[in-house]
Amino acid sequence: PDPRTRYDSAMAHRRRRTLGFAREMRSEPTLAEDRLWYHLRRRQMGVRFRRQEPIGPFIADFACLKARLIVEVDGDTHTDPARDRRRDRWFQDHGWFVLRFWDDYVLDQTDDALNLIDLALHDRDAVPDPLNLES
Repeated sequence: PDPRTRYDSAMAHRRRRTLGFAREMRSEPTLAEDRLWYHLRRRQMGVRFRRQEPIGPFIADFACLKARLIVEVDGDTHTDPARDRRRDRWFQDHGWFVLRFWDDYVLDQTDDALNLIDLALHDRDAVPDPLNLES
């Protein structure tokens, strides 16, 4: 058998599995993701965001394809900061700008989170500590 066929088949299987997982995650958002999606959907920020968007080998919580902006909302499931850093590095290496918020921040300071997202859309150099590396 042609090795390319085996590779293509494995990649197609991985893509189907990722799409299925993304679909499942969209149907069970966290409270913080739900709150943020309420403000990001329907182009309320002037651009289109997608929720639980497969990008490469990962699924971004929210992604604006036009602005190459990813917004991640971290809760209890994000217990491995090194894994998150590898993920963020992969996104950055592929031309994405990543904003990362704790779910408590989104819930308690929704307006501040939205202001940072808006800033990232228009002047990402002005975004302080987009990956929350100081906390």
